[in-house]
This record gives sequence, structure tokens and C-alpha cells, in this order.
Amino acid sequence: MYSYKCITTYNGTKYNGWQKQGNTPNTLQGKLEDTISRMLNENVEITGSGRTDAGVHALNQVFNFKCSKQLEDNFADELNGYLPKDIRIISCESCSDRFHARLNATEKVYQYRIDTSAYGNPFMRDTAHHVPETLDIEAMKKGASYFIGTHDFKSFCSNKKMKKSSVRTVYDISFDYSEANSLLSITFRGNGFLYNMVRIMVGTLIEIGLHKRDTESITAALEGKDRALAGHTAPPNGLFLADVLYKE
Repeated sequence: MYSYKCITTYNGTKYNGWQKQGNTPNTLQGKLEDTISRMLNENVEITGSGRTDAGVHALNQVFNFKCSKQLEDNFADELNGYLPKDIRIISCESCSDRFHARLNATEKVYQYRIDTSAYGNPFMRDTAHHVPETLDIEAMKKGASYFIGTHDFKSFCSNKKMKKSSVRTVYDISFDYSEANSLLSITFRGNGFLYNMVRIMVGTLIEIGLHKRDTESITAALEGKDRALAGHTAPPNGLFLADVLYKE
């Protein structure tokens, strides 16, 4: 068997998330598996670095798979010829049989985009969350600083039945504002993120930016370990899986 590591970028607007589901063929994992299987004339199962929800996008999603055939160097180009235009393969290369896109990941980077224009940019409506009110970005930066470090993020997870540890480490949160596009981008880097964790953190920061909650409320939410103490869950259209990092 031959093992391969691929990087894909996609617009998740039209899909029911990454993970393959029995009740719909309209998932990113499903589309990729079906297309690769038909190309190679064998059943192929792919493993992604993580799940993205319906409407969430990826700049660099990593997946791996095994097959009985050695692929040609132009396999990525051929695959792109069969895939929908909103899914692109950036690269495909051979890898170790032991490589696992999810288990071997050491860091993940997510980016959330907020359209702050007064009326909403129609060209960003699928890829940025529109917040027309004025945001206090400096207050948001201060609030974000409370997330940095190793914490129990149970209050920032939508999975109430999760039995595994909700402790995660956030290494950095950076802000970038483009006046030309009225676009605020918030980038989160950490060793892993819980279900809806980034979107809940963003929703909390937006409430801080709108002066609907104070920055110190984040400390109370972290210590309280109660979802009700955190802010709302920001919508999926503004979220991107930006990068997945591995040890050399």
C-alpha cells in the first residue's frame, strides 16, 4: 500500500461540513473520497486533520489516505479536474505509513473574519460575519489576552456531553484590520480547539467589542466552566481553518 498526504482548500458554504455522514453525500470528506475512489477504481478512505462545520472554510486542510497504486506526480492536477470548483487540492505527496493527519498534528491555526462595513459587502457575505456596529478593537484585544495560555475551555465548547479533557493551550491571538475592506481578521493559534471553541471565543470578543460585556468576564467564564457564562456562538461563514502544523 502507498500512503499520501494532501492539502486542500475549500469554500464550505454549500457543504454539510467536513465529516462524512450517512444521511447526505454533500460533505467535503464524502466528495473527496468518492472522487479519489472513482479515479483510482478502488475504495479509498481519507482521514482529515479535523472536522469543520457546515459553512466553515479551509485555507489549508490536511488529509491522508492509502491506496494500492503509486500516484503520478500530476495526480493533484488531475484530481482538481474532477472536483467541484469550490474544492481545490494544493498538493499531494507520498508520506510515511505512520502519518495520521489528525493524531500527528501539533498546532492548528484558525482565522475568523468580520465585515465591519455599514451595509455589508455582498462579496464577503459567505466568507465573513457582518457586524455593522462599531467594534472597540482595543477592548477585544485586551479580552483576547485572557485566552492566552493553558486553560480549561469547557465554557467555550458546545458539546455538553464531551467526556474527554477540555483543557487546551492557546499560543497566540492576533488582530488585523483592513480599512480599505472594513475587514477585521482574528487569528487563533493553539495546540487544539474544542467543538465551536473558536466561534464562541469570537462571539464573546464581539460582545466585548460592542461593550455588552467587560473583559474580565472571560476570566469568570474560564473559571466557571459553564457554557452559559461565555458569549454567543459566532456564525460559521466567517471561520477558516488556516493551517495545520506538524513536527518535522
